[in-house]
Amino acid sequence: MKKGYFGDFGGQFIPELLMPPLIELEQAMETILPSEEFQTRFAHMLEENVGRPSTITHCPNLSKDLGLDLWLKREDLNHSGAHKINNCLGQGLLAKMMGKEVLLAETGAGMHGVATTVAAAMLDMKAVIYMGATDIVRQAPNVNRMRLMGAEIVSVESGTKTLKDAINEALRRWIADQENTHYCFGTAAGPHPFPTLVRGFQQVISKEARRQFMDRNDGSLPDVVVACVGGGSNAIGMFHHFIPDESVRIVGVEAAGTGEPGCCDSAPLDHGTNGVLHGMVTKLLQTDEGQILPSHSVAPGLDYPGVGPEHAHLQATGRVKYTTINDGQALNAFKALSRREGIIPALESSHAVAYAIENKAELQGRSVLVCLSGRGDKDLGILDQIL
Repeated sequence: MKKGYFGDFGGQFIPELLMPPLIELEQAMETILPSEEFQTRFAHMLEENVGRPSTITHCPNLSKDLGLDLWLKREDLNHSGAHKINNCLGQGLLAKMMGKEVLLAETGAGMHGVATTVAAAMLDMKAVIYMGATDIVRQAPNVNRMRLMGAEIVSVESGTKTLKDAINEALRRWIADQENTHYCFGTAAGPHPFPTLVRGFQQVISKEARRQFMDRNDGSLPDVVVACVGGGSNAIGMFHHFIPDESVRIVGVEAAGTGEPGCCDSAPLDHGTNGVLHGMVTKLLQTDEGQILPSHSVAPGLDYPGVGPEHAHLQATGRVKYTTINDGQALNAFKALSRREGIIPALESSHAVAYAIENKAELQGRSVLVCLSGRGDKDLGILDQIL
C-alpha cells in the first residue's frame, strides 16, 4: 500500500506551502506519540478529563418494540458531549509537546469546535474556530459554549456557509500561520497523515465497546455494529477493532437529505464518484466536470460532500456496508430514543439509531450495537423549528 493511502484513496493533494507542517506533524507522530510521556499524559487526560471508558447501554424498551437487541456505545456521556474530545485532546497534547501555542479548527455541528476549545483551555493554548455562517445560526448553543471558554470564532460567509467552506478557510489560515499553529483536523479525512492520526485517537471507541459487549454477553460479539458517517471519525473509531471479526456485520449510515427526488444529500459513498477534495482522493458529491455539489442534512455534522478515505476503501473492499437515512427517519429515531429510553441523541447519531428502526424486520432477534456519537442538547433549536 502506498504511503498515506487506503487502497486507491487518500494521499497528499495540497499546496507546497502546506508540506512543511505536514512533514513536521508526521515526524511528531513517529517520535512523540509513542513516547512514555505522551502515552501516560494522554491516558490520564482521557480518564480524568473525559471520563473514559464511556459505558455501553442496553435499550430494553426499544429492543422490545423493534424485536431486536439494541445497545448503545455512549460517546454522548464524554465531557463536552461527543466523541470529538478523544481526538482533540490527543492532537492538542501532541501540538503542545511540539511547541505550538494555537489550536486551529473547523467545525460543522460545533462539537469539534467545543472539544478543541476545551483542549486548548486545558493545555493553556489559544483556540481559533472556523465555522460556516449557516452552522453558526443553527448551532448557537455550541457557539456560545466556545465563546464562553475563550475561543475566537471566525464566521465563514463563502460557498454554502457550512463545513466544506469552513475547512477551506481554516486551511488558508494554516498556510499563513504554520510556525505557531497546529490545525486540529476534526475528522478522519484530509491529507495524510490526518486520517491515520484521527483514527488512532478515535479507535478507543471500538476498543472499549468490543470488550464491554463481550463482558455483558458471555463472550459473544454483536451481530451488527452501526455508526453514522459524515467525514467519518466516530464511525472509523467504532469500526476499527471489529473489522477483523468476520462474523460482525458493519454498517455506516450516511445522510440522504430530505429523501425527495432530486434533493441535495450528504451521501458520497452511496451516490458519489472518485475525486480530490481537501487534500485527499475519496468519494465526492460532484458534477461530471469535477465541481463540488451542494450537500444537505438536518444534522449539521453530516453536511459534507466528501468522506474519509479509509471509508471509501472499506466500501471498495466490501468489508463495510454503507447505506442512507433521510431527515424524517432520523427525526423519528430522535423522538423514539428520547421517549422510550430517556436518552436524547444528537441528530447525527439519530441516523445510526434510525438504521435499526427502519431495518427491524431484517434485524429480528439480532444484537445491534450503535455508536451514539453525541448528545442532542445542541439540536433542540433545530427541533423546535421543525417540529
